[in-house]
Amino acid sequence: MRASVLAAAAVLLLTAGTAVPAAAAPAVPATGAVPCPKAVAPKVPRSPKPTPPPSVPEQQAVGGAALAAPGLVAPAGAAPPPAVTATSWLVADLDTGAVLGGCGPHGYATPASVQKLLLTATALPRLDPKQVVTVTHADLDIAPGSSAVGLLEGGRYTVETVFLGLLLQSGNEAANVLARLVGGPAGAAGGVRAMNAEAARLGALQTHAVTPSGLDGPGQFTSAYDLALIARACFADPTFRRYALTESTRIPAQPALRKKGFQIQNENQLIYRYPGALGGKTGFTDYARHTYVGAAQRGGRRLVVTLLGAEPSPMRGWEQGATLLDWGFSLPRDASVGRLVSPGETAANGSPSASASPGPAVTPEPRAMAAHRVARPGLAASWPVVAGAAAAAVVVAALLTTALLRRRRRQT
Repeated sequence: MRASVLAAAAVLLLTAGTAVPAAAAPAVPATGAVPCPKAVAPKVPRSPKPTPPPSVPEQQAVGGAALAAPGLVAPAGAAPPPAVTATSWLVADLDTGAVLGGCGPHGYATPASVQKLLLTATALPRLDPKQVVTVTHADLDIAPGSSAVGLLEGGRYTVETVFLGLLLQSGNEAANVLARLVGGPAGAAGGVRAMNAEAARLGALQTHAVTPSGLDGPGQFTSAYDLALIARACFADPTFRRYALTESTRIPAQPALRKKGFQIQNENQLIYRYPGALGGKTGFTDYARHTYVGAAQRGGRRLVVTLLGAEPSPMRGWEQGATLLDWGFSLPRDASVGRLVSPGETAANGSPSASASPGPAVTPEPRAMAAHRVARPGLAASWPVVAGAAAAAVVVAALLTTALLRRRRRQT
């Protein structure tokens, strides 16, 4: 009896005094999810949603176990986030990588034109902005009525002009041109493969591109978390930041084709109406509905918001993004419910990459709606272990006392 009591006591003490690594924390279960605040949107005809691939628990927990929650995850004690019509969203710090909150951040959704950010992250480092490219007939093969910047077959444009057409006017033919350039001999299909390789490198494991533009295709999906990883890579590039804040540019005339030049404007209203806006990207298809990525800076912080599956009423996509940015800026600087992983940090199955250097140190992962602020060094950071050890000591003392009393009763 005495040996078993001592063994139990040893287990209690070891359990209470040992911190469990954050990486070992289980993913938040789907049951008991806190619903996200939802704005009521008018009913509109919608096409059936494409069937997403099966969920992989390890991929859904990339960035922290709390981010696997299908509902709301936000810092404990924080004011509720604004009600939006988006089916999923995420707010993160572009510089520290801290995720400030989200709604189903790892839920699958279709991207629409925000997928052009993945194309940009893939193509921008590989192409010379001064290179002149000739538009081909295949480049103009886009869905009738879909967004186009107005590039002409046989027209000659700099790569920078094509990028501006992609980001300001969401030109689908511009996407085809850039994907073809990236793909080399394999053409646009090779560019799409490069996009998927880039997504995997960034840790965007729930993203699969089928088209370079974001036009719907079978098996094409992303998530709010993945979009934040992609946006972070884009905003790290000063050339992208310049493009994203460009209000207007001129598409040059094509004398050989006897066509005049014309001006285009940036469609992202955030840059005109939100103080400190850094830019972003809008998107819409019938399957995806409205999608949006936007970033802004305030008080020395740079935040990014991503949202998917939104309706434009009562607020348009960029306005929903703006309200979520306001909410993010209202949170303390040390608020966090997870983090954006670094490029190369995760393997394809969601586990840590063997070749990657360790990511930034993080505090134990929060539960849904129970996220915390980063603990400061000292007693405040270690009090759970101290309190646990003290409680275990009380239990051990009680067990030992009970064992001694029973032993005495048997001896008398």
